[in-house]
Amino acid sequence: MSRPSRHTISRPSRGPKPPAAASQRQLRAGELVRHALVEILREEDRADPALAGVSVTITEVKMSADLRNALCFVEPLGGVHAAEVVKALGRSAKFLRGKLGRAIDMKFTPELKFVHDDTFDEAARMARLFEDPRVRADLDAPSEPAADPEDDHGA
Repeated sequence: MSRPSRHTISRPSRGPKPPAAASQRQLRAGELVRHALVEILREEDRADPALAGVSVTITEVKMSADLRNALCFVEPLGGVHAAEVVKALGRSAKFLRGKLGRAIDMKFTPELKFVHDDTFDEAARMARLFEDPRVRADLDAPSEPAADPEDDHGA
């Protein structure tokens, strides 16, 4: 007697998985890294001319699931020369990572990647849209009650 072979049942693919929400561990580590980087940037003299005299805000740090990579969102004060500041921070990433390793207590010091935080630009764009006279007219117009399907008796 032969034994029936085992078959694997495969489920149909439902497309790519949506990005998972950050875990509490990732959020805590991101805040730890953000606070430490703020202190490092505040205390260190910066040799890069693109960073000299520029106040940089680190708005958020998103950590990878394994906590080995940190995506740092930055915004220079006033938003001026953002691309240059991001490039300069990228050039300084190894130096900053070394300082970060001494400032935080984590198993691994994450690799740092800096990107411009465009949420301030997007908020300003939305504010301009709301001030547009056409949009303002729509916002100020009284809302009409929804039509009740019971009131429409075959008219």
